[in-house]
Formats: sequence, C-alpha cells, structure tokens
Amino acid sequence: MRIAVLGMGHMGRAVAARLLAQGYEVAVWNRTPGRAAEVAGAGAVEASSPAEAARGAEAVLMSLTDDHAVLDVMERLTGLGSDADGPIVVDMSTVSPETSRRLQRMAPARRFLSAPIIGAPQTVFANKASSLVGGDRRLADRLEPTWSRVFSNHWYCGEDPGSASAFKLLNNFLLMSGVAAVAEVVAAAEAAALDMKLLREVLNQWPTIPLAIVNRVDDMIAGDHKGWFSTRLGAKDVRLLNEVAESTGLSLPIARLVERRYQEAGERGWSEADIAAVVEVIRAERRPEKGVTGGAPGRA
Repeated sequence: MRIAVLGMGHMGRAVAARLLAQGYEVAVWNRTPGRAAEVAGAGAVEASSPAEAARGAEAVLMSLTDDHAVLDVMERLTGLGSDADGPIVVDMSTVSPETSRRLQRMAPARRFLSAPIIGAPQTVFANKASSLVGGDRRLADRLEPTWSRVFSNHWYCGEDPGSASAFKLLNNFLLMSGVAAVAEVVAAAEAAALDMKLLREVLNQWPTIPLAIVNRVDDMIAGDHKGWFSTRLGAKDVRLLNEVAESTGLSLPIARLVERRYQEAGERGWSEADIAAVVEVIRAERRPEKGVTGGAPGRA
C-alpha cells in the first residue's frame, strides 16, 4: 500500500518512519525542503508538491502546524478529482472541530477523516501512540489495517470529523494544565530550597501524574527545554478549546489561565521551546525575600 505523508515536523517524520518500518510505500512532502532527509534515506520518496505525493496513494496523511496550514494544503489537493476510489485525506493535526468539518467539505468526493494523534513522536515509532478517528465510518473501516499497524489503540469518534478534533483538544488541555501545575511545583520547591534530586524521585513515583508530564520534570529542573511540543503550539491548542467552549456559551476559567501561561512563555522568548518552558514564567516572577541573598534558584 502506498501512503503519502504531508508535513515533516517531528510527528510527520515519526508517522512516515513507522509506516516504512511496517512495509508501506511512503511518499513525503514538506513546505520547506530538506526536512525529509532522514525518512528519504530510509526509503521514502520526497515529492515536490502535495499533489505529487498524493498521486497513486491510498491515503494522504497530513501532519501540519495549525488550521491555516491544513486548509492551505487541502486546497492544493482539490485537483485529485472526484473518483470515489481516490485517496482518503486524513488530517492528523490538532485543529478546531470546525476546521475538520470544513476540510471534509473541501476534500475530493468528501473522502476525509480526522485522526489526531495522542502521544509523542517517539511513541508513534514505538507503536505506543493512540489515535482518534472521526468521519465516514466506511472510510475509517477501509483504513483499519493501517490504524492497527501504526497505533497501539484507536477510537472511532463518530461520523462528525469535528468530534475527533474536540476529543484531541480536551486531551491536550489536560496535558497543558498538568505541565503548568507541575511547573509550579518545581518552581515552589526551588524557592523553598528543597532537595531537587529527591523531588525528581518523588514525582517519578506519584501515580497520579501521567508519564507525559513526569518525563518533563528533568527538563523543568535543568532548564534546556529542547522537547518537541512548543509553548506556541500549547497555547494554540488551549485557545482552540476555549473557543469551542465559548461557542456553546460555556466559560472555562482554568483553561483561560493555562492558555495565558503558555502565551506568556512565548512572549518571554520561549515560543519554540518545549511546553516545559512554562516553568520559566514562574521563575521570572519570583521576587527575592527580604534578607535573602544569592543568585537564581538552585537546580540540582
């Protein structure tokens, strides 16, 4: 089976690599040339345009930055024709539910599924990531063998492709709020001059903290923030959830605070750093107590 992957960010490259490892023929495309070198070296064919990558593919998987990017690329795929046997366009990006519905209307013959990913790029390649699938059930069933070989688990969310996108936004809000809360724990422990090595051990063994958050504790303490999920994207995802809630007349005050935290991280120069960099917003707000001398909080 031939599959096209559009977008060679961290997640797109992981999806392409997983498909190659499972024996698929893979064509890839990225807006900026050069980012597909690793997967091309592993056997993928790099195309010069989305339409070229999609030619002859059974499915076209998009893994792009935001709503604007997926809409732009979908417009470039509208020339694929209306043949019902043409490729199924699958958006694995994190976008608003309304954008997913718009993509379905734009897709040739409405052959479209929303299938955002839950997990990090490394979990995709290790077959430990999950997916949420929304759209025409017949199309979802047609790609069932691919879901089973790429993901450890997947859930069908209904005929409305926006439902899968909404579930993904809820998932990401839990991640963003959890990281923001643990960032306050780390900053408070530093300010209290606690043993940071012991804090690592304690946080690593607390069963209530998901692995995706625990894995960022060392990053928060060390401060390099070189992970894959940027604060800019984190702020975008929580903003989209807030917009969905407000469109129904619902206000999410905690989500608004979390959104603002990640916006502040970006404004302080951490927009392309991992979401763990939200800890720097808290560190920057610390004011020395009267009578306390010394430099920045110690990091073990």
